[in-house]
Amino acid sequence: MTGAPLGRRLLAEFLGSLLLAALVIGSGIAAQRMSPGDTGLELLENAAATAAGLFAIILMFGPVSGGHFNPVVSLADAALGGISWRDAAAYLPAQVAGCVTGAITANVMFSGAAVSISTDHRATFAHLLSEVIATAGLLLVIFSLARTGRSATAPAAVGAYIGAAYFFTSSASFANPAITIGRMLTNSFAGIAPSSAPWYIGAQIVGGALGLVLIRALYPQITPGQAATAVVPHAEPAGGETNGSHPPVSDRTR
Repeated sequence: MTGAPLGRRLLAEFLGSLLLAALVIGSGIAAQRMSPGDTGLELLENAAATAAGLFAIILMFGPVSGGHFNPVVSLADAALGGISWRDAAAYLPAQVAGCVTGAITANVMFSGAAVSISTDHRATFAHLLSEVIATAGLLLVIFSLARTGRSATAPAAVGAYIGAAYFFTSSASFANPAITIGRMLTNSFAGIAPSSAPWYIGAQIVGGALGLVLIRALYPQITPGQAATAVVPHAEPAGGETNGSHPPVSDRTR
C-alpha cells in the first residue's frame, strides 16, 4: 500500500488538528456554560465529548495521514521508521496551525473574541509529572496496537485513553504540544496560560522520549512496516517495507 501525496496528508493533519482543538475547547466552553460552578461535571462533559469526538476524527482523517494530530506522535513514528523525518517535520507546522485555527474557531462559535489569552496557570510539579505520564502512555497505546496488528482498534483505544486520562492525571492530559499551543488562545475551561505552556511542552517531549524507551523495551521487534500503521494504517513506511509486510500472527505479540 502506498501513501497519499504529502500535500494531502498535510491537509488531513491540519483539518484533524483543527477539529480536535475545536472539540476540546468548544466542549470545555459548553460545559462551563451548562454546568457553572460544578467543576467535576464540567470535566466529565469535556472528557466525554473529547473521547467520542477524537474517535470520529481519527476515523475521518486517519486513512489519509495516520491521524497523528500530535507532534510527539509524528516524531515517535519517524524514530521508529514509520514515516520519514522529512514528513514528520512537515506534519508539525500543519498540526500547530490546525490547533491554533481550531482554538479561534471554538472561541468564535461561542460568540467570544477570536483570541482570548488564557490566565489559567497550571505548571506545578504534579501537572508536569502528569503530562510526562499521559504522553508516554499515549505512545504505548498507539504503538503497542501497531506492533500487534490491532491498529484497527486505535481510534477507539486512543479516544478511551484520552477520556480516562482527563481524570487520572491532574493536568487533564493535554499530551500534545500542538494543542497546548492552541489552548493558550482561549481564556476558558480548557485554556492554559502562556507562561505554563512551555513547561507542558517540555514535559510532553520528556514523556515522548520515555514512551519510545518503553516501546523499545516491551516490543523490541517493532518494524517500520508496523510503525507505519500508527495511529491507523495510512502510508508506506520510510524504510520501504510495505504495511502488508507484517510478521506471522504467532510473532506479533513478542
